[in-house]
Amino acid sequence: MRAAGIPKRYVLVLLTFISTCVCYIERVGFSIAYTIAADAAGVNQSSKGTILSTFYYGYACSQVPGGWAAQKIGGRRVLLLSFVLWSLTCAFLPLDPNRVVVLVVARLLVGVAQGFIFPSIHTVLAQWVPPHERSRSVSVTTSGMYLGAAAGMLVLPSLVKFKGPQSVFIVEAALGVMWSLLWIRYAGDPPKSEHPKATAAGFGETLLPLRKKQKVKVENGGSSTKPVSIPWKKIMFSLPVWAIVVNNFTFHYALYVLMNWLPTYFELGLQLSLQDMGTSKMMPYFNMFIFSNIGGVVADHLITRKILTVTSTRKFLNTVGFLVSSVALVALPNFRSSGGAVFCSSVALGFLALGRAGFAVNHMDIAPRYAGIVMGVSNTAGTLAGIIGVEMTGQILEAAKSSYGDLSTPESWKHVFLIPGLLCVFSSAVFILFSTGERIFN
Repeated sequence: MRAAGIPKRYVLVLLTFISTCVCYIERVGFSIAYTIAADAAGVNQSSKGTILSTFYYGYACSQVPGGWAAQKIGGRRVLLLSFVLWSLTCAFLPLDPNRVVVLVVARLLVGVAQGFIFPSIHTVLAQWVPPHERSRSVSVTTSGMYLGAAAGMLVLPSLVKFKGPQSVFIVEAALGVMWSLLWIRYAGDPPKSEHPKATAAGFGETLLPLRKKQKVKVENGGSSTKPVSIPWKKIMFSLPVWAIVVNNFTFHYALYVLMNWLPTYFELGLQLSLQDMGTSKMMPYFNMFIFSNIGGVVADHLITRKILTVTSTRKFLNTVGFLVSSVALVALPNFRSSGGAVFCSSVALGFLALGRAGFAVNHMDIAPRYAGIVMGVSNTAGTLAGIIGVEMTGQILEAAKSSYGDLSTPESWKHVFLIPGLLCVFSSAVFILFSTGERIFN
């Protein structure tokens, strides 16, 4: 149960943190490498948006199947399979903006493979992490996304400059393979429910859905066999689930638009070179890393010290995060200097990450047995946001270019950032009205 004296659950949280970090290096890496290659080849903004959004079509298709597979055969195995598949795809992908079919197929495959990751991670964490550590564990794990994005923004533009866009995919594939080897070496099956401490702590196999015709204990100490299945209907018609879904959509709409189009905003909107911006270009994502962990620590503190209920804690952090982010997003196109744009985008993304201590952890509050499946449903909505937001942004910018001649004016980018800003306000209201921190699926 321990590795080098460290409790196994901490080792797994660290490995899942690294996994999300590597995945977002891949996502940011493709955005940077493809943007530079596509601009050099004269590809228009609408076509760029189509290619950048292709990943999310594959990602959307595998969210719910990923949750189902993680529950049936184990999050540990599904997570490993995901990494092997997307790493191999990156290793053999030729980056040629003119080979559209090859790029579309490759991005679909990477999207499908990575779609299994977060449902698998939530299943693993629900099995291993006790309730009082869940906010921190999810915050640490998901903060890897932002550290990966920050590292990608810092290092990869220079890698492209000196080694060419194709080098990005080789590095990403190597990172994926190295993580897979670590996972094989250190990951393990969850604690058994027969262990009294595991059961008393509220984690382990007691959180897994019972398989059909599985033996369950009865009051006299014996056991009986009864069919138990996943409550799909109850999940799909639950207002607290839909509160999570709506906020997941908004979070990822804002994140994916900024992740995929921020390089273009710096290059064309502000006439800045990514290679010449130094460390400042990584700050929006590094700020997400910091605020994500702050949110987890604050949430666990409020709950364990009984300052607020679980429900009030989730609503408070979600609301603060989304409303501050909304203000920053709406103000962003009015900042015309490098420092102002970096500051505003850092505030927007940082407070979005703070909001994850509200809606993102809520999966395990309301449905610990079905955390992977609810995460799959919720993340499907987040992925649809990527499809809609990234592609629509390309169309908005192409229309703005026709109207204003180029993309260097604030008006060209106004609607790009206004839409996620308004969505943040709407989503926070939905979460206040319909979310709960109580367990509603037994």
